[in-house]
Amino acid sequence: MTTIPTLTTERLTLRAPMAADFDALRAFHSSDRSHFVGGPFTEAESFDYLCKVIGHWTMRGYGRWVVTLTGAEDRPLGLVGPYYPSDWPEPEIAWTLWQGAEGKGIATEAARAARSFAYETLGWTTAVSMIAPKNVRSIALAERLGCTREGAFDHERFGRLDMWRHPARAEVPA
Repeated sequence: MTTIPTLTTERLTLRAPMAADFDALRAFHSSDRSHFVGGPFTEAESFDYLCKVIGHWTMRGYGRWVVTLTGAEDRPLGLVGPYYPSDWPEPEIAWTLWQGAEGKGIATEAARAARSFAYETLGWTTAVSMIAPKNVRSIALAERLGCTREGAFDHERFGRLDMWRHPARAEVPA
């Protein structure tokens, strides 16, 4: 079993995903807001998805964390972290925020922490984020993170995804 580290930022805790996060994930997955990640999903599909999130840590040694506010109730706000499914062209920094967490800088703060972890702990020198062309919120976040659009990737299930390249490790301010 892989030990999943906990990251903290000024406002956030990025912690291991767990079974208790299922209700929040299911609520997001059953809504129309999940369409950029392949939803809406059934309850069974959401369960399988959470299992994949947890299992990614074992298979790759890294994965997405559940984001919560530090010092507050342990309410899951979304998933953020290094991600590399077998049908992706290269590793990415992925993010998905759930109902009520958008527009507060949470994704930016969490994605920066995840990217720092990927560069400093995993030794990545670069990363991408795969974003649906109409996902304007994720595109804006990629731009805030200093990413540049580098091309597209055609995925069997998700269709065309734009590949946003993160600044190289050496270019990211400490």
